[in-house]
Amino acid sequence: MKTYTNRRRFLKNSALATAGASLIPGFLKAFERQQLSPAPHEREKILVVVQLSGGNDGLNTVIPYRNDIYYRSRPNIALPKEKVLNLNGEQGLHPSLLPLKRLYDQGWLSILNEVGYPNPDRSHFRSMDIWQTGSSASEYWNTGWLGRYLDACCQGHPHQAIDVDDTLSLALKGKQVKGLAMHDPKKLSRMVQQEHIQTLTTHYKEKPPHDNTNLHYLYKTLSETVSSAEYLQEKVKKAKSSQDYPQSAFAKNLQTIAQLINAGASTKVYYTSLSGFDTHVNQDIRQKRMLESYASGIEAFVKDLQQGGTFEEVLILTFSEFGRRVEENASKGTDHGTANNLFVIGKSLKQAGVYNPAPNLTQLDHGDLIYSIDFREVYASILEKWLDLPGKQVLGRAFQPLNFL
Repeated sequence: MKTYTNRRRFLKNSALATAGASLIPGFLKAFERQQLSPAPHEREKILVVVQLSGGNDGLNTVIPYRNDIYYRSRPNIALPKEKVLNLNGEQGLHPSLLPLKRLYDQGWLSILNEVGYPNPDRSHFRSMDIWQTGSSASEYWNTGWLGRYLDACCQGHPHQAIDVDDTLSLALKGKQVKGLAMHDPKKLSRMVQQEHIQTLTTHYKEKPPHDNTNLHYLYKTLSETVSSAEYLQEKVKKAKSSQDYPQSAFAKNLQTIAQLINAGASTKVYYTSLSGFDTHVNQDIRQKRMLESYASGIEAFVKDLQQGGTFEEVLILTFSEFGRRVEENASKGTDHGTANNLFVIGKSLKQAGVYNPAPNLTQLDHGDLIYSIDFREVYASILEKWLDLPGKQVLGRAFQPLNFL
């Protein structure tokens, strides 16, 4: 682990860290091209993870509109019963989630209530680390749960997992393999064609850095990035879609993912996030806007996959690092809480709809919800039933898979 950490530090501090190249040593180029042609079975199932950053308020997302405690606890921000989109006579969706309700009505959405973990942490950064690594609250890991999946199943090129963002999520960082962070394949391709990068790679082609471990690691990472950029750019050229997306950065990220999936890219895991859910003040307006952005983007994404004939291959997981407290605060918002709801979207669900009972508002932990589903049970379900890998191999111990898949 020490060597890996040193490599990360070296890569971060080096002037080469942001560079790509269009000239690569022949032995590396040949190796990369061998890795870039996946067998047909490699893209049978694809996972798309959507992170709602900031701690989305689950009680105003999936609303227990028949529960009087909900309305007494939130006199200013509770959603009126007549506006809630009914799901099962007990819970309903926020009215901004009408596009999601349409997916629900088609049997393509499973809603899991009270998802969390023991001894929850209310820090954004720490709780997100726990969710992204799959650790317990008392453990500190520096590899992500999907990164360890990459280590086990996806040796080779980094575009096996793509984070549509400026920086790579911890979730996609393995010990040996890590994903690729990028917003746009076209921009990434242009970046790696820069002249000064060609000069650097020409220099190291003539003098391979075999005697310098850190430099060799950097050079290999650079060559992998360049080859991935070329591969993804070729795939995007073939992508065609008539689907209209909302004009938002989040929807643009989903459109990029859909283009790559529909074009047959060998990527197995995609990751993207929507930020802005830390609603301490005037939550009703802000959350409404955020949920509208999420739901409209997801609906367009699903329609695009349907048009491309790839939706059956895709499973979409949406989570947030924690929920909010049951009672509203004095600023017509909510403060950091614990357990939350979670969405799974796909055509292969065995148990669509509301998976488990609504949160129990009569039994709270100092004003917070008590989890009934460990989030690692969700991960184990996806790993074993969707990605075909024993959950214990990634999570460190066995968790009982759930039956939504």
